[in-house]
Amino acid sequence: MADIITDKDTLTKALEQAGPMPVPGDVLMVTPKHFAVEYVINPHMKGNIGTVDKARARWQWEVVRDKFRHLGLKVHEMEGERGLPDMVFTANQSLPCIHPDGHKHALMSIMHSEQRMEEVPYFEQWYRRHGYEIHYPDADSISDFEGMGDAIWHYKKRFLWGGFGYRSSRRAYEAISDLFHVPVAMLELIHPAFYHLDTCFCVLNEKCVLIYPPAFTRDGLALIHAAFPVVIEAPEKEAQELFACNACCPDGKNVIIQKGCSEVNKALKKNGFAFHEVDTSEYLKSGGSVFCMKLLLW
Repeated sequence: MADIITDKDTLTKALEQAGPMPVPGDVLMVTPKHFAVEYVINPHMKGNIGTVDKARARWQWEVVRDKFRHLGLKVHEMEGERGLPDMVFTANQSLPCIHPDGHKHALMSIMHSEQRMEEVPYFEQWYRRHGYEIHYPDADSISDFEGMGDAIWHYKKRFLWGGFGYRSSRRAYEAISDLFHVPVAMLELIHPAFYHLDTCFCVLNEKCVLIYPPAFTRDGLALIHAAFPVVIEAPEKEAQELFACNACCPDGKNVIIQKGCSEVNKALKKNGFAFHEVDTSEYLKSGGSVFCMKLLLW
C-alpha cells in the first residue's frame, strides 16, 4: 500500500523509521554536442532560441564534470543525440533506486513535453547495460513523471520527496511508493518559474536543505521545516536568475553551485558547507544548472 505523506506529524515518524540508503558514488552525464535552445517549454527559454554558444557550453559542461570527479565520484558519459537538445539534463529521464539487498532499479520517466519523450529510451539502454532492473509507470493512469527533476531522495534515507504540479502528476508517487516500498512526502509546486522540484529544493544532508519558499504551498513548507532543522532560503534573484537551488551536494558537505549566489554561499559557509562555484550560464538559458546536468547513481 502506498505510503504518501501530506502532514508533518506523519512525516516525522516516517522519516525516523525510514531505512538507510547508501550515498551514490557515480554520476551519469550526457555530452552537450547537440545542446541548444530550439523551442520554449519553460519560462526560462523565452528569448533564448538560437543563443547557445556551443563551445562555451562544452567548456562549462566539462568543468561541472570535473568538479564531480574532484569530489571522488565516478562519472559516466553518454553521447547526446541529434534532435534531442535537452537530453543533456540527465536528472529528468528516470528515477534510480538501490534496494537494501544491493539490487539496482530504475523507473523510466513519462516526459511532460513531446519534444523530450524520445530521450528516455537512450537512458533505458544505458541502465540495461549497467545491470539495472527497469520499470515503467502505467501510462494509462499516470500522465507524466519527470524522474529526479521532481523525485528527490532524502540524504542517506529510503525516503523520497515528490514534487508535482507542472511536470509530474501526483498519482505517479503512489506507484513509486508501492514499487520501491518507500514513503513519499508530497510537495506541490505553485510558481511557474520553478516547474521541477530540483529548481527550488536542494537536499544538502540529513539536517539541512536549500529552498526557494515562494515555490511551495504553506503545507509544503510545513513538511520541509518538519524534516530539516536547518532550512536555507535562497533570495529571489539567486533562485530565479542563477538557479541557486539547482545546486548539488553529493556528499553532505561539498556544494557545487552556479557562480554569483553570494547570499546562499554565505549561508552555506555558516552551516559548515564548502561551496564550489561553476559557470552554467549557457544552460540557464534552457532552464537548468548543476543538478539538472547530472544523475547520481549507485
